[in-house]
Amino acid sequence: MKSLYDLDTPTLLVDADRLERNIADMAERVRAGGKTLRPHTKTHKTPEIARMQAAAGASGLTVAKLGEAEVMAYAGFKDIFIANQLVGAIKVARLMSLLEHARVRVGFDSFEAAAPLAKAAAAHGFRLGAMIEVDTGLGRAGTRSLEETLMLARQISELDGLDFLGIFTHEGHLYRGRDGGVDAEAAGRVATQMRATAEALAGQGTDCKEVSVGSTPGAALLSVEPGLTELRPGVYVFNDRTQMRRGTPLDRCALTVLATVTSVRSDGRIVVDAGTKSMASDSPFADKTYGEVMDHPELIFEGISEEHGHLMASRGTTLKVGEKVRIIPNHACTCVNMHNSLTTLRGEEVEDTWYIAARGKIR
Repeated sequence: MKSLYDLDTPTLLVDADRLERNIADMAERVRAGGKTLRPHTKTHKTPEIARMQAAAGASGLTVAKLGEAEVMAYAGFKDIFIANQLVGAIKVARLMSLLEHARVRVGFDSFEAAAPLAKAAAAHGFRLGAMIEVDTGLGRAGTRSLEETLMLARQISELDGLDFLGIFTHEGHLYRGRDGGVDAEAAGRVATQMRATAEALAGQGTDCKEVSVGSTPGAALLSVEPGLTELRPGVYVFNDRTQMRRGTPLDRCALTVLATVTSVRSDGRIVVDAGTKSMASDSPFADKTYGEVMDHPELIFEGISEEHGHLMASRGTTLKVGEKVRIIPNHACTCVNMHNSLTTLRGEEVEDTWYIAARGKIR
């Protein structure tokens, strides 16, 4: 068997044991809470991992973009939620082709986005699932008031070609908790708002089958909240340094980037061959660092350029030119999107290589 240290660099590595455990644990958490699991694949973008999630009990898949939906549909998945607004004639035409291969539901937060898709679906004899996105505090997409949600639901229900299924939100603002933790009070407000919205929809005679929430940090809190039907976590399959800052232990971080030391300076500066094109450029922490070097607590990932990672040794280090290190990325989703493939490991032995088929599918 080949050792991970025999690989060329930079290489994206996945610890298969940790990956499998993360998938199994989330599936069990969601089941125990009486919810269905529709994991978001934007983190891994890899059909092999999606199959593992399906085998663990996922009811379907969530994707961020139409291109990701196409990849997963052509890989054999038949129940896909595009948790985003699709706008423009090109995307409408592509979606109609996709509906020949899979059942698809799409997110909306305006009548202007819904009407063209409804018209095309009706003309082609399709029924497209419609989910209204509700802004529960993130301040991104989504309806901004209960009245807006109720009106949009009435409008969608009157459109041929669409089946109104329910409401969804992405509670990404839970990352903004005190001291970098998960904001439990905000999670409670999300659940309350989503329940109240579903009840108001029922009160006006609009059947709301799905009440869907989606984030890894919110999963533990929202899986036990009544009135919610579905969870859509994504980064849990790998976890990353951001999740570690919120309490995820190191032994649950399945994703690392293998890099080679290319320069060691007498002032403690060390250069590796993994820059923004390997790690991505996310640096959400106050210390403005770009990753964590495993097994080398003395190293601080203090700077980054396209092809180079800039490390500083806070105390003496034994690293030499040519040695290899593993780096935990700050953000798994953007890091994965920088690579064409990932290599799975059992311990330190190479097991397989998987093509990241939905990588770069931003349209």
